[in-house]
Amino acid sequence: MPAASIAQSAPHSDTLVEQETLDGLHDFVDGVMAQQIASHEVAGATISVVHDGERLFSAGYGYADIDAGARVDPAVTLFRPGSVSKLFTWTALMQQVEQRRVALDEDVNAYIDFEIPAYEGEALRVRDLLTHSPGMSDVGGITAPTLEELTPYGEWIAEHIPQRVWAPGTEIAYSNYGVALAGYIVERVSGEPFADYVEAHIFTPLGMESTTFREPLPDALEDRMASGYEAEDGRLVAQPFELFSNIMPAGSGTSTAHDMSRFMLAMLNEGEYGGARVLQPDSVQLLFENSLRNAPDLPGMAHGFYVVREAGPRLVGHGGNTGDFHSNLILAPEAGFGVFISVTGGGESSAGRTDLTNAIIGRVFPEEPAAREPRPSAEASPAGRYRANRRDYSRPAREEYDIVVAEAGDDALTMTSQDETTYWERTGPLTYEKVTGARPGGPFERIQFHSGETGLVLSFSNQPYMAYRRVATEE
Repeated sequence: MPAASIAQSAPHSDTLVEQETLDGLHDFVDGVMAQQIASHEVAGATISVVHDGERLFSAGYGYADIDAGARVDPAVTLFRPGSVSKLFTWTALMQQVEQRRVALDEDVNAYIDFEIPAYEGEALRVRDLLTHSPGMSDVGGITAPTLEELTPYGEWIAEHIPQRVWAPGTEIAYSNYGVALAGYIVERVSGEPFADYVEAHIFTPLGMESTTFREPLPDALEDRMASGYEAEDGRLVAQPFELFSNIMPAGSGTSTAHDMSRFMLAMLNEGEYGGARVLQPDSVQLLFENSLRNAPDLPGMAHGFYVVREAGPRLVGHGGNTGDFHSNLILAPEAGFGVFISVTGGGESSAGRTDLTNAIIGRVFPEEPAAREPRPSAEASPAGRYRANRRDYSRPAREEYDIVVAEAGDDALTMTSQDETTYWERTGPLTYEKVTGARPGGPFERIQFHSGETGLVLSFSNQPYMAYRRVATEE
C-alpha cells in the first residue's frame, strides 16, 4: 500500500529520529514482513507508524481472507487488537477521574454494585487496577464459544470474583479481571453502557469510525473483518470470530491500523487529535509515568501502559493476544513516534509480531548491549525452578510452564521453558542479558533475580506485568 499521512497541528519531538531511518523504514518493514510471511505462518498483517504529528505510513500484508483472495487494507481491514484494547479503557477511566467521578485512591467498592472483599483489611483501590497489582488470582472462562453463551460483562465479573492472594498495590501480576472491573466503574459512574461510552467519548471524537468493542460486530463493519487463522495440517484455516464480551473492557476491541494511528497521535499530542481532546495533558502524563515495578532495576508498569524502555528514548506500550490475533502498540513520547502492529496466522505468527516490533525498535532507536561483569563468589546462585505469579490459584499449578534456570559456567546461565533453552550472560548483580537471538541494535532482553516475600523472584525486562517466584525444592 502507498504511504499515507495525516497532518497534525502540534508536532513535539524533543528527541529527533534520524530522517534517513524514517525514509527507509517502510521498505525495511516490507522486507521483515516478507520474511515473517515465509517463516512465521503469518496469514495477514496490518501496521501503522506515526511520527511528529503525522501518520508516516501504513501498510497491509498478506490476506484478510485467504480463500477469497482478499488482501489486507490498513484503512479498511479490521483486526482484533486484543489487550491493546485496554488502553481505551484506561483512557475512559481517566476521563472519569478528570470529571471527579472517580478517585484513584478510593476503594473500588465505592463505585460498583457488588463487593470485592478486602485482603487482610486492605481495600482494593482504583489505582491498583491501573498498575495491574490487585493481588488477585487469574481467572478463566473469559471467552465464550457462542453468542448464546456470552454473559454481560457486569454480571460476569460479579459472579467470578477472583481469589485474593496477596496485598493490593504490592506486586504486579497481569489481571484481565481488574481491567474489566475498571470498565465497569466507568459504566456505573457515567450511566452509559461501556461500548456506548467509548464510542461517544473516545472513538467518535477521534474519528475512529471503524473501532468498536461490540460483539458481534455491527452490520456496517462485519464484512471488513479479517479472518483469524490457525495452522492445521500445514495450511492456514479460518477460525470463527472470537468472543470476549465476558470481560469486554479488557479485550473485545476491533479496529483498523488507520484508526489506531489516530489514537496514537492523540496520546502523543497530550490527549488531542484533529481539534478533539479526549484527555487532559496531566492525565496522559500519568498514563505514561512509572508506577510499580517488580524488579528494582528493570522496567515496570506505567499506569495502564507498561514501560518498554526507561530511556534512550523512553518507550511505553501494550501487547495483545487473542487466540488468533497478535498485536503491539509502542509509543516514544519524547520522539513523537508510535507504531501499531497486528497479525493473524498460525502459532508462529505471535513470534512474528514480536520480531517485527523488535526489528522496528532496534532500527529506529538502536542501543548497545550491556557490559559483562563477572560474578563474585559471594553472590548466591539463582539456579532453580520458577513459576509465574499470574495463574489461577484455585487450580493445581501447571509445572510444564515453569522456567528452569541452570548455571552455565561462572558468569552465565541457561533458561529452559517448554522445551526451549536460551543462554544469558551476567551484566550486574543477579542481572543477565539474553545472548540467544540477540541482534545488532537490540532491543536486548534482560532478567533480574530479586527478593520477594516468599524467596527469590525472577523478572524479565519484556514482561513488566508479571514475575516468576522460585519454587521451593520440596515442591
